[in-house]
Amino acid sequence: MSDRQQIFDIVAAQIAPFNKKGIDLAETTTFAGDLEWDSLTVMDFVAAVEDEFDIVITMNMQAEIETVGQLVDAVGKLKA
Repeated sequence: MSDRQQIFDIVAAQIAPFNKKGIDLAETTTFAGDLEWDSLTVMDFVAAVEDEFDIVITMNMQAEIETVGQLVDAVGKLKA
């Protein structure tokens, strides 16, 4: 299994408690549109991801991340 797939799987597991609508996750799933998250949910989720991977996602990075795939790529870069 690739590192990227492992990151995707961990991110998906982190999304699960916040996925109230039971949306099937894909690289193109959007946080605001598909999952319908508000800003508080985003902040809670980002904190969970940061704790899981021991990284810091800046506010500027958060503003640019709209999809699950973009988040997986960002986590991969921050872990490198």
